[in-house]
Amino acid sequence: MPDQQPEAGLERGLSLSQATAINMIDMVGIGPFVTLPFIVGIMQGPLAILAWLLGALLAYMDGFIWAEMGAKWPEAGGSYVFLQKLFGQQKWGRYMAFLFIWQTFIQAPLVVASGAIGFSQYLTYLIPLNDWQKKMVSGALVLLLVSLLYRNIKSVGKLSVVLWIITGSTLIWLIFSGMGKFNAAQAFNWSFAGFNSTSLLMVALGQASLKAVYSYLGYYNVCHLGAEIKTPAKNIPRSIFISITGIAILYLAMQIVILGVLPWQAIANSQFIASTYFEHIYNHATGQFATVLILCIALASLFSVLLGYSRIPYAAALNGDFFKIFSKVHPKHKFPHISLLALGGLAFIFSLLFKMKEIITAIITVRILIQFVSQAVGLIAWHIHKPEDNRPFTMPLFPVPAVISILIWLFIFFSNGWPYILGAIGIIVSGSLLYLVKNKVQASI
Repeated sequence: MPDQQPEAGLERGLSLSQATAINMIDMVGIGPFVTLPFIVGIMQGPLAILAWLLGALLAYMDGFIWAEMGAKWPEAGGSYVFLQKLFGQQKWGRYMAFLFIWQTFIQAPLVVASGAIGFSQYLTYLIPLNDWQKKMVSGALVLLLVSLLYRNIKSVGKLSVVLWIITGSTLIWLIFSGMGKFNAAQAFNWSFAGFNSTSLLMVALGQASLKAVYSYLGYYNVCHLGAEIKTPAKNIPRSIFISITGIAILYLAMQIVILGVLPWQAIANSQFIASTYFEHIYNHATGQFATVLILCIALASLFSVLLGYSRIPYAAALNGDFFKIFSKVHPKHKFPHISLLALGGLAFIFSLLFKMKEIITAIITVRILIQFVSQAVGLIAWHIHKPEDNRPFTMPLFPVPAVISILIWLFIFFSNGWPYILGAIGIIVSGSLLYLVKNKVQASI
């Protein structure tokens, strides 16, 4: 089938296990270890589990959308390709795809920078660092990631499996370590006393869920690498749902165990929750060893994130919608090296400019309307207007998963402060203006 052919220059070298490993190390990273205290603090205790459950539900519902699109259009670029296919490859499709590229060039380096900043913050549990030293560490980490990714996709796939083994083993160790000191009454002490009204609870849940969703994101990374996946019609959906199921189980178990071992107030006030947890159960040396593993997990996640995002400008340039230089692939190793270097360079700069707390909310809010909601709406319209199209994978109970996904995304979007909402709208407006300027310039040539 034409849909299954890879782009010129890229190689279908990733197996199901490697694709799943790339997804799962993208999903974990430093995220859950940084956001868990925020979530527990916002939800004031064991009610934090609601945010993780809502995040898992959203991942599954949205996963059906990505699985259907990824199986149908397994090409490099993910949402860039999907938005064009769903909204038509002329006027509206190109407009939506351009907005996504514009968002990606701002958001993708921010995602990498946030992970690098989180890495440097967690490192302070082992080594005291001042603010400038933290920035030097986060910047150096980005440079290391670029060097690790500067190789062919088969080598990247093998390295991803090794990184996932470290990641999964650490989470399993964390969960089973707390069994001896687990207090079920403490872990499941659900209390709504801290919320004076239902509206306050819903606002808190929306804000907490955003932090949880940040930790779940990455289940779709395999779609960005669609042109490099073996048997994509089968392996892309499989890797998405294996990833979501595995990570959801690990996250829920981790949250419950930590709540059953430590008082929620201590969790909410901890800057190094995993390190504090291991130190409480064992000793300080074990806490330090666990911190080293968590730093490895953070490195693994950023490795996967930068790998996936580097394919988006490449795909756009290949199609004539972005600067031509980004369509180049490495002559020997066959990967889009210009795109990798550009995004890595921006991530390096952002890692020196921003703080972790400033960008987590912005990262999610910016993406909701342009990427996630638009794809869900476009997929529903595609089913309605072209019901006869071949679909290698079709979501069950259509359109229920897509509708649920839209509702949860909008709930999270409007649960945030107006500065973030206006910022997201501002990116859409500025991208729209740039799109009009680009079209006028091209028309005049």
